[in-house]
Amino acid sequence: MVLNYLTSSIFPYIIRNFNLNKNNNKLAMVDFKALFKISYGLYLVSSGDKNKGNGFISNTVFQVTSEPAKFAACCNKNNYSADIIKNTGAFAASILQQETASNIYGTFGYKSGKDVDKMKGMDIIYGKTGVPIVKNDAIAYIECKVVETIDLGSHLMFIGELVQSEVLDENNEPLTYAYYRTVKNGVAPKNAPTYIDKSKLEDKTMSESKERHQCIVCKYIYDDADEQVPFKELPDDWTCPACGAEKSDFIQI
Repeated sequence: MVLNYLTSSIFPYIIRNFNLNKNNNKLAMVDFKALFKISYGLYLVSSGDKNKGNGFISNTVFQVTSEPAKFAACCNKNNYSADIIKNTGAFAASILQQETASNIYGTFGYKSGKDVDKMKGMDIIYGKTGVPIVKNDAIAYIECKVVETIDLGSHLMFIGELVQSEVLDENNEPLTYAYYRTVKNGVAPKNAPTYIDKSKLEDKTMSESKERHQCIVCKYIYDDADEQVPFKELPDDWTCPACGAEKSDFIQI
């Protein structure tokens, strides 16, 4: 009887915990490339009003309930848009198409609304809540009234109840983060929830002799062989001549 008890209950417990302990090293390992296997869309989240609007590129916009329809949008606390959404109490998300122009990424993904008027020159309509909705390269949009804000540490998650939505383009496919990374060779900006420090992805066997750098926003290549000043000697405030991205937004290729 005791042996049967040990076999049926105690031993499996010991074996199960032994296996967990044995695999602890494997569980503790973080392969950052695995995070890129998670699927996301790419959206242009906007807020504000006719006097002052702003927006940012986000890959964390998703539906959380069906009745009533509610959506979540995450925003870094350091983003200028975070305070605008809090003060406005509403946001919109433009669903971008696959071949979205590089200037959209450059403006809304790598520049701050504190320094530039991101809405200038954009095709904008104003929703029921008064927030600006960017139509450039958008195949659809949703507009939400904020009903809850959750502090996640580095980011705020705004939960919004849907008040309006519209399809703008039936033909083009929605842009995904996977397409942006693999086809467009794009990289998440530093304030994105999915940003990973490039040093964590570097191939340590890569030769240090390469002297070509590529803009992660517009793919412009700065080749030291064609320039008078090596890339590493350019001033820190140097910007991409094609899209205006910062020097820190270049990667060595």
